[in-house]
Formats: sequence, C-alpha cells, structure tokens
Amino acid sequence: MAQKVIQGNADLAKQIKNRRNELGLTIEEAAQRAGVGTKTWSRYEAGESIRTDKGKGICKALKWHCLPEEDNEDDDTWNIEYFRNHRAWSTYLEKNFGVGAAVAFAVGSEVLMDHINEDIRELSSRPAGTHIGQLEISWLCDDLPEQFLMYYDYEFLYRLKSTLNTMINRANNHCNMLAHSVLEELVIYLCNEEAVAMIELCGRIDGTEESEVTDPRDWVFDLFDDSDIIMFLYSGMYLEPNDAYHIKNWGI
Repeated sequence: MAQKVIQGNADLAKQIKNRRNELGLTIEEAAQRAGVGTKTWSRYEAGESIRTDKGKGICKALKWHCLPEEDNEDDDTWNIEYFRNHRAWSTYLEKNFGVGAAVAFAVGSEVLMDHINEDIRELSSRPAGTHIGQLEISWLCDDLPEQFLMYYDYEFLYRLKSTLNTMINRANNHCNMLAHSVLEELVIYLCNEEAVAMIELCGRIDGTEESEVTDPRDWVFDLFDDSDIIMFLYSGMYLEPNDAYHIKNWGI
C-alpha cells in the first residue's frame, strides 16, 4: 500500500529550516533526532513532500507538537472551551494559578501521554531491561533527567504513565494538584514543558487574554513553592543514592 504523504510547499519548508536554526541544530543533528537521513531532511527543507509516518520524527526533532500546517485542521482544538471540557482540566489550577496553568496541564498531559505510549510501544518489542536511550527514536529521552537514563525502562515508563493518570484523575475530580512525590512533581513539570512548546507554536487560544497563556512556566514553581526540580534534576548535579531527588527516592 502506498504511503500517505503531506504535500510539501515553500512555506512549510521555510518554517522547518527556521525552526532548526532557532534550535541551533545542523541538518545532520536534526535528521538524527528525526530518525531520517540527511538527504531526506534536506528534501524537507527544499519543499518536497513528507511521508506521514515521518511527521512525528520531524516534530520530535523540532520540539513541535505537530507540523504547523496541521494546527489549523480543527479550530476547536484551540478554543478555551475545548480545554475546559478536557478530562485533564483542573479547576484547582485555574482558581489558584490562573487559566494558563489549567490550559498548560490539559495540553501537556495529552502530549506527555502520547510520548509515554510511543516509548512503551517501542520498549515492548525489545528485551526486558532495555532503556529509552537504546531506542532509535525516543520521545522522552531528551526530557527526562540525564543521570538516570539507564533506569528508564518499560517498568519505569509504566509507573510514569500511572502517575500521570493519577494526576489527570485529580484534575478531573477537582482535587488539589500538589505533588506528593518527586515522580508526581516530575510529571507536572514535564506536562508544562510539553505545553510551553505547543502553546508557543499556536500563539493564541481563543477565549483567553494573550498574557494568560504566553508564558505559563512560572506557575509550576509557584505550585511546588520552590525550583528544586531544576536545581537537582536538570542542572548537571550528581546525586548520591541517599539524596531525596535520586530516582531511588522518587516514590516509585
């Protein structure tokens, strides 16, 4: 059966190239992240068609939720009322941290769940003990703390997924969203990071003031009442096994 394709055009090609340059990536680096050859990537930037099954790889490389031309396929996706009906909409976050926080969690939880499921699917076909760093393409490898890469196997991702589901259920049931473990804190942080890229790509959500959603990062640290997750997990600091932020103490 013939592969479906996304028709290339000069505007999409320009956006791909500009985004690659914004991220400081060479064509070789972008192609490697996307799981394609450098010649194939060069064809994307020349405006040639893109095989649909390669679209996710491009988005991963460029930290996009979807290709720009796909964003406008359904305008309701970017309407505030769509998010208010989302299963991960948190009235707690909306009330205490603003509509931007609630939007960010709803958006980010959906993207993060997709990424977890993609990596779980890949790991399920590999020998037990395989970690995401051994996959040709991992949607989470660059987002999780680097020190514990070899711990990120199927079992870990299943726990991560279960924790995300727990947080989504809390949001859906109007419960507080305070993190009770490092893993819950990490899930909320990752949801927000996924949402930031998607919201920046969208630029605006109908029914909101621009200031409510354009810079949604700060609410996470207000929720945590500190920025320890950055200091301990994303600063390059080495953590001893007895440290509270070591993966052995993440509440898993």
